Amino acid sequence: MNVHVWHGHARRIGVLAGCTALVLGLTCTTAQAYTPSHRDPARRTLPAGDGWASHGSGTTGGAAADAAHVRTVTDWAQFTAALTEGGDAPRIIKVKGTIDAVADGCDALAVPGYDFDAYLEAYAPETWGLERDLTDEPDDSPEGLRRASAAHQDGVIKVNVPSDTTIIGVGRDAAIKGASLQIKDVDNVIVRNLTLESPVDCFPQWDPTDGDRGNWNSEYDTVVVHGATHVWLDHNTFTDGAHPDSAAPTHFGMLYQQHDGELDIVKGANHVTASWNVFTEHDKTILIGNSDSESTAVGDRGKLKATFHHNLFEDLTERTPRVRFGQVDVYNNHFVAGSGYGYSFGVGKESQLVAEHNAFTLPRGISPAKVLKRWNDAPLTARHNLVNGRPVDLIAVHNAEIPEETLRSGAGWTPTLRRTVHPAWAVPALVRLGAGAGRLR
Repeated sequence: MNVHVWHGHARRIGVLAGCTALVLGLTCTTAQAYTPSHRDPARRTLPAGDGWASHGSGTTGGAAADAAHVRTVTDWAQFTAALTEGGDAPRIIKVKGTIDAVADGCDALAVPGYDFDAYLEAYAPETWGLERDLTDEPDDSPEGLRRASAAHQDGVIKVNVPSDTTIIGVGRDAAIKGASLQIKDVDNVIVRNLTLESPVDCFPQWDPTDGDRGNWNSEYDTVVVHGATHVWLDHNTFTDGAHPDSAAPTHFGMLYQQHDGELDIVKGANHVTASWNVFTEHDKTILIGNSDSESTAVGDRGKLKATFHHNLFEDLTERTPRVRFGQVDVYNNHFVAGSGYGYSFGVGKESQLVAEHNAFTLPRGISPAKVLKRWNDAPLTARHNLVNGRPVDLIAVHNAEIPEETLRSGAGWTPTLRRTVHPAWAVPALVRLGAGAGRLR
C-alpha cells in the first residue's frame, strides 16, 4: 500500500492531477498518466492491489474478448442480446448514448385490466383497514392484477450479466435507465463509465401491516451483486435521475416509494471494489448482506468482502453502506449530507467495517454522532476521518451522544489492498473532480 499526498493520484486520474493540485494549493511533480494494461479503456483491468476485487485471480472482465465478442449497443434490445449471445466467451459491451429499459413507459408493462385508481379505492385504509395484508387477494383482484403487472416488469428490466464481461460507456454521456443489472453467481465482471438511473417500480405494493400506518414497498435495485465474485464498479454515476423521491406523490398518507437500492452485495458475494463512483439522490443506497438470519449467515460468513474508495456520496439518506458479516474497507470517500440525512455507516451483524481517511460534509444542526448507526453489536475501526474539515473520532462522539447504541472499536483486521491513500483533507477536491461517469482517463 502506498500513502501519498499527491503523486499516487496523479497516476490515477492523469490530466486532472494538475488542476486539482492548483485547487488544493499543493506542490507536486509533473502529472503522469496512469499506465493501464491496455490503451483501449474497454480492455483495462483492475490494477493489482486495488481493493478486494484484486484479491486472488483479480478482475479482468472481458479484456480477453476477441473481435467477434465486442459489441457497441445503442438500445435495450441490442444490450440484452449482447449479454446472452456468444456463449461463455469473454465479452465487451460498449454502451453508446442512453439505453432505456422502459422506453415505452409504465403503462406498456401493465397487464390488461390493471387500474391504479381501482387499486387505491380497494385498499384505502378506511376501506380495507390496517390489520390484514394482501397476500390472499385473488388473481383478478386489483392486487392480483398488480402482481401480474409487476411480474411483467420484472421480466423486462432485469438482465443477467455473464462471467468475464466488461460493460463500459462510450464517451461522457453513456447511460442505462430503468434497468436492474443482476451480477448473479458469476465471476469476473467490470462495469465502468455509465450513468445508471435507478429503475422505477411501476407497481409498488401497499402493505397495510407494515408499521402502524402501512407502507408502500418497491422492488428493483440498480445493480445487484448476488453470489458473484471479482466485480469492479468504477467511474459510474448512480442516481434517481428524473424520478427523485422528492417528486414522488403520497397515497394513503405515505410516500409512494418507487425505488429500492442503488447497489446490493448479497448472498455470499465476495471480492468487490467500487471506486471513483458517484452515488446521489437516493434513500436506501448500498446494502451488504441482506439478512441477520442464521440460514443466510451460513453463506455470508467469511465473504461479502468489499472495498469502497474515492467515491462521492451526496444527498443520500442512509446505507453508504449498511454492512452485515463482511470485511468492508471504506477509505478516501467524500460524504455530503443533505436535509434528509439519516446516517452513513450501518453497523450490522458480525460486520467488520474499517472506515479511514474519509471526509464528511454535514449541514448545520447535524451531529457527527449520526454518521454511525448500530443495527447490531459488532466492532469497527474508524480513524483519521474529518467532519467539516476537522478531525473527529466518530465512535467516541457516537457513544457520547447515543449511549443506548454503544459501539466497540477495533474491527480485528487491517486492510492491505490499497494502492494509494490520500489524507482526508484532500479527498473532497480529488473526488469532486475525478469521480463519476464521463471522467475516465
